[in-house]
This record gives sequence, C-alpha cells and structure tokens, in this order.
Amino acid sequence: MKETTKAAELSERLFYHKKSVYEHKDDAHIAAAYDYAKGYAAFLDAAKTEREAVTAGIRLATAQGFVPYTMGEKVVAGGKYYYNNRGKSLYLFTVGTESMENGIRISAAHIDSPRLDLKQCPLYEEAGMSFFKTHYYGGIRKYQWVATPLSLHGVIVKKDGSVIEVNVGEDDNDPIFYINDLLPHLGAESSRKPLGEAIPGEKLNILVGSRPFDNSGDKDSIKLNTMVLLNEKYGITEDDFLSAELSIVPALKARDVGFDRSLIGAYGHDDRVCAYPALSAIFDCADSKHTLMCVLADKEETGSEGNTGMKCDLFLDLIDELAKATKADPAVVRANSKCLSADVSAAYDPNFSDVFEKRNTPLLSAGVVLTKFTGSRGKSGTNDASAEYIGWLRRIMEEDGVVWQAGELGKVDCGGGGTVAKFLAEHNIETVDLGVPVISMHAPCEVISKVDLYEAYRAFCAFCRA
Repeated sequence: MKETTKAAELSERLFYHKKSVYEHKDDAHIAAAYDYAKGYAAFLDAAKTEREAVTAGIRLATAQGFVPYTMGEKVVAGGKYYYNNRGKSLYLFTVGTESMENGIRISAAHIDSPRLDLKQCPLYEEAGMSFFKTHYYGGIRKYQWVATPLSLHGVIVKKDGSVIEVNVGEDDNDPIFYINDLLPHLGAESSRKPLGEAIPGEKLNILVGSRPFDNSGDKDSIKLNTMVLLNEKYGITEDDFLSAELSIVPALKARDVGFDRSLIGAYGHDDRVCAYPALSAIFDCADSKHTLMCVLADKEETGSEGNTGMKCDLFLDLIDELAKATKADPAVVRANSKCLSADVSAAYDPNFSDVFEKRNTPLLSAGVVLTKFTGSRGKSGTNDASAEYIGWLRRIMEEDGVVWQAGELGKVDCGGGGTVAKFLAEHNIETVDLGVPVISMHAPCEVISKVDLYEAYRAFCAFCRA
C-alpha cells in the first residue's frame, strides 16, 4: 500500500473537497434516498400546476394531522395548521413549545412552473384545424414546446360561481394536445434565425381538433365541433373561457433516467423538487421545540407578484397573527426567525461548459446546494446572505451528516436569476437559498438526482430541529 504523504494529509484537511453523495454515504443511505424519491415522483404526477400542488399538499398535510387555520384563531403548542390561500398558495405551520419570540424556522418554496396559459379568447379555426391561443408563463425556451405531447389543466369558473376542474391528457385513455412544428424540408430560413426567434410566442398555438360538426361546409364548423364537445363534457359556452385559468403542460409522468435509475426526468422539478422535501420535513419534525412554517408560494416565475405570490402581505399577516395568539412581539419574532428560500440551482453540464464557472457551480449528485446570493451580473436583485448565517447552517448540516455544496448560477456575465429570498429578507429575517441542482432547468422535462433530493430533505430536517 502506498504511504500517505504529509502533503496529501494536509491537502485533505485544508482544501475544500466537493464529493459525490455516493462517496460519502453507504448503500443503506442510497437505498433510503431512492425509496424517498418514489413519494416525490407521485407528488410530481399529481401536482403539475400550483392549484394541484396545493390540493396535493393539503391531502398530505391532513393525513399528518394538520387542520385548517383561519385568521384570528387561537393556536396551541403542538398544534399543526395549514392556511389555504385561494387554492394557489399554501402555508403550513406547527407551534413549538418554546417562546415564539425565539423566532420561526421558515422554509419557502414555490409551486408554479413555466408553462403555457390559454388566452381569454383562445379558440379559433384555420386551415382545417381548431387551435387554442396561448400566452407563455415564466421563462421558457419556446422551441422546446413544439412537437411534444401536452396536457390541459386548470379551472373554469362560471358566472354562477361554480368551478369546473379540467385535467385532460394525463390518463392513458385521454387525448393529448400538440403544437405544430415546421418540417426540416421547408425550414432553411427559420434555421438561420437566432434560437430565441425561430418560434415566436404567437405561434405557440395548441392543436385541439380537425373534425367538422357536420358535412355542411359551414364556416367555423371545426371550431363549433370543438365547442360542442366542450359543452357536452363541461357544460360551458365560449364566453366561459373569460373566467378560466387553463394551462398547457407536458403530458409526461415522472420517470427514472439512466440504466442505473439514479435520476428523475419530469416536468416541474423547478421548484417542486424543493417544495416536496420542505413539506416532508415539516411533517417529520412537527415535534420540534421551534415554531415551524413551510410556505408553498405561487407566481415566483413571474416575479412573485399578486395576492398568491411571496410579495403579498399575507406572509406578514400570518406571523402577526401567530405572534398575537402567543402574546409575542411580531418584530421580535421576525428579527429572530431564520429562513431557507427553497429553490433550485443550475447543475454543471459539461455539454454547455462555456456558460458555467466550474469551481463555483453545483454538481449533480454532490448534495443539496447552498447559494449565498443569486441575482444577475453585479449581484443585481439578490439577497446576499450573511457570513454568520452561512456559518450557522454549515455547522448544523455537518453535525447531521448532510452532504451539501456551495454554488452559484453560471458565469458572472452570462445572465442569472432570482428567487423569493430577497422578499423574505426584506422583513428582517435571516434568509439564504438552499435547494437541488437541476439539469435543463425550465425545459418541459428537467432532470435531478435522487440523492440530491434526499439530502435536501435531510437539510430541511436539520434546519427545523437545530
């Protein structure tokens, strides 16, 4: 056996070594990670929109003994509660045994993902086909959405207030939907266009039919047939689209990727891959002495605006109500609270190495990612977490044996992105981003590592209990 040199010993002790989870953990740990991923895959398949994610989250929470909370309600130590905000964002909290003025442990993920939304007047007919017009939501690469199987999810609210849920394209017996692409034989000119311009947003039209209502040859007979079918199934007329929220998402179930089944390919990893472990952690750590809060927010992909986004004052209202119910000062509660902004990071991809700075980019299967700052270029639009808070998190994760890595989003001048961290930090709450590295972020099918998912769950648990 080769003798270890003094230099090798010092290098091991003094250098920062980013290692794979597979190097750190034994087979039993890896098996637990793969088993944990099964529940996550089921959650993904049930939660392709923020509304469905809230429904799935409430179902899981109810099974864990959580009950609905209303503003002003009395809370008790040991109590487990959830607040459903308009069916599109969800707040869960458990009341700890220690004073709430010691602060709340908050994990905040988002449950919306890039997609295509139907316009308010979507249905039209042209050239022997009927289509839905769409308006894309969030940052997408439009060329990725053409010529791929799609499904329709959402709600239609009629004038009488009745709500009709729509989910078509997920069951094997359902039809799917489709966006036409140009054949390569005629695509020479479009192929010369920049990637971002080859498919304009107004061409992301969803193919929904081609059969006319009858053989009369009347104008808009195909559109009429589509509308007749929708009326028979849902009892709607065309003007009901005016009060509908309908989204087009990939008709894809979460699947293992690779011969070794170590990865998961699915739509919506960003950011449900952080939402699910944050949920799991509050369930499994409900006996923590700390008051815990898990936020599943909407609208992050479009700036966190609106009354279901993280900018909404509801977050502060809930903290104020909890403080009042426990005779605590809400300003003191916020000042002593700690938050993990649970959002994904871009994993290093050797196929696109020119946009990554390898030393500071997270690697797939090297554990959960701690991101000190996000934003773009000169740290614009970021919460830059304090060194003291990072140091505290390092300690608690390492004490619990969590495999983690530091990272940032690509090369400094290549762009960047933001999370909800800065909105939480504005309320005088210590906040940092912690999440799972993703390959092909914002694509219709993204890829994550099962072991990174599991380390995220373990990190949230360590945070809740520390």
